Amino acid sequence: MRDALPNATYLGFTGTPIESTDVNTPAVFGNYVDIYDIAQAVEDGATVRIYYESRLAKVNLSAEGKKLVEDLDDELEQEDLTNTQKAKAKWTQLEALVGSPDRIKNIAKDIVTHFEQRQSVFAGKGMIVTMSRRIAADLYEAITKLKPEWHSDDLKKGTIKVVMTSASADGPQIAKHHTSKTQRRTLADRMKDPDDELKLVIVRDMWLTGFDAPSMHTLYIDKPMKGHNLMQAIARVNRVYLDKPGGLIVDYLGIASDLKKHFHSMPMPEAKVIRLFYRSRQ
Repeated sequence: MRDALPNATYLGFTGTPIESTDVNTPAVFGNYVDIYDIAQAVEDGATVRIYYESRLAKVNLSAEGKKLVEDLDDELEQEDLTNTQKAKAKWTQLEALVGSPDRIKNIAKDIVTHFEQRQSVFAGKGMIVTMSRRIAADLYEAITKLKPEWHSDDLKKGTIKVVMTSASADGPQIAKHHTSKTQRRTLADRMKDPDDELKLVIVRDMWLTGFDAPSMHTLYIDKPMKGHNLMQAIARVNRVYLDKPGGLIVDYLGIASDLKKHFHSMPMPEAKVIRLFYRSRQ
């Protein structure tokens, strides 16, 4: 393009700068002409305010687990995990701690209680983010054991669903939650319909970007997340809907400490998000 149009002016539009130092976009397109961040979007009424709630006091992670989270954050970005044996080993250890039976039971109980309280104030939808397919399946079992009326084998019925794919090696417990593209489209339509009985979905990676359900007001995070991955995920609950007062991020794994630690290294649009994040917490 530059060879064909040497005198042209190039304009780039980016929703979320990917590199933590934000050097790629200006390197190609030059300095920013304008920045429209989430804080401005809230002021304009284009999105709702995001609130933060830590539930670490309710569901504890061992000191060993917290150390593993810190080590993973220091060493690698999420997308590099599958390429590094050392990180995969730590990820496996952390998955075992986060997905221990007792902790999953505690998380399930806390989510059921918390979400029902949220629904009594403002009816809407919620999303639970787990760090593995195994944990997603186990958490579904634990929640539906507490609330059997939320379960249904029918794709078009039920209050809670798991949205993920599975491989043949994953075993029957996980495989029964496998969804095809057509099935996920059905679930997406149900989730976007505020009158549908589907109120909660459990995901690992799916629907964390590009999925908009305006009535969704609560995001439960029990997965190590950072940078643009986290920024995109929390935006699932900031859509304007009726008199929705705001979106709530419920933290079970200490993501706030990661946000605070990386605050000064983030590009301005993301930094302003963090300011809003912590201001609302106070």
